[in-house]
Amino acid sequence: MTMKKFINSVDTFLEDSLRGFAAAHADLVELHTAPTFLSRRHRKSGKVALISGGGSGHEPLHIGFIGPGMLDGACPGQVFTSPTPDQMLRAGETLECGAGVLFIVKNYSGDVMNFEMASELADFENATVLVEDDVALPGSSSTGRRGVMGTVIVEKVLGALAEEGADLGTLLEAGRHLHPRMASMGVAITSCTVPAAGRPTFVLAENEIEVGVGIHGEPGRRRDVLRPAAELVQELMDALLEELSPAPGAEVLLIVNGMGATPLAELYVLFGEASQVLERLGLRLERSLVGNYTTALDMAGASITLCLLDAEIKRAWDAPVHTSALRWGR
Repeated sequence: MTMKKFINSVDTFLEDSLRGFAAAHADLVELHTAPTFLSRRHRKSGKVALISGGGSGHEPLHIGFIGPGMLDGACPGQVFTSPTPDQMLRAGETLECGAGVLFIVKNYSGDVMNFEMASELADFENATVLVEDDVALPGSSSTGRRGVMGTVIVEKVLGALAEEGADLGTLLEAGRHLHPRMASMGVAITSCTVPAAGRPTFVLAENEIEVGVGIHGEPGRRRDVLRPAAELVQELMDALLEELSPAPGAEVLLIVNGMGATPLAELYVLFGEASQVLERLGLRLERSLVGNYTTALDMAGASITLCLLDAEIKRAWDAPVHTSALRWGR
C-alpha cells in the first residue's frame, strides 16, 4: 500500500513543517537554522532559560510549548530521532541571559546522551531535569522509564516558576518534587507511519491493541484484544494508581492525551471513564486536560496521565501561559 501523507518529499519533511509552524505562530516563535532550533520571540531577561527537545513527530511537543509561561526554546530532531548536541548548544548560547539554562529531557537514550554532551560542552551554567513517567514497563530497563506526557506537566510547572524568577536550584528541586507524583500509560489501536520508512512501524490485527505502547511505536506490556473503553481505562488507571498510591481525598490532575489520529469525541469517552474511577476511589479531580499534546505522528491511540497535586504544583499549573498549544490566564 502506498503511503499517503501531505508532504513534498521525505527529505524536506521536517524543514517544511518547521517553516510552516514558524509562519503560523510568528507572534510567539522564531526559527533558527544551521543548526535548527526554535526560540521564544519575546524573551524575558534575567530568568533561567528552559530548553527542551527531541525527535519530531510528537507535535505539539515540544515546539508547541514555546512562549511565556513555558519553554524558551526547543530543539527538534528528525522524526523520532534525537536532536544533535550542537542544536542544544546553540539554543543555550542564544537564550541564556545570565541566569543559566535548564534542559528538560525525556528519558530516551539518544536524547539523554546528546543533551549530556551539550551540557558538558557548554560554557554557561546549566542543569538537567529528566522526565520518566511511563509506567507501562515497570522495572524492565536499566535505563529507567520512558518520558512521555509527563513532559508537558514538567514544562508547564517549571516554566511558570522560571517566569516568576526561580533560580536553577529551585527549578531542579521542583523537578525532583514532581517526578514521583506523575505517572502515564498508553494504548494504541493502530500503528504510526514514519515518512522515511513508508510503512507502519508495527501491524495490529483488526481486533488487536498494544497495551502500554511507547510514543515511537515501541512495544508495550502485551498485545491484547480490543475491549470496551471502560475496561481499557480501568487497566490503565489501575497501573497509574498502583504506582502513585494516592491518599484518600488526594487532589489529582487528569490528562487524556491523543496520539495523533484519535477523534476528540473518543478521548472524552476515555476521560469520562477515568473520572468515574477517581470518583469511586474518593479522589478529587481538580484539574484536567484532554487533547493531542504528545503524539506519535498518525497513531490512533491515547494515554492517561495522573499527577498528584499540592498547593505549589496547582498554583504553577494555573499560572498564565501563552503558547501555540496551551493558552490560559491573563
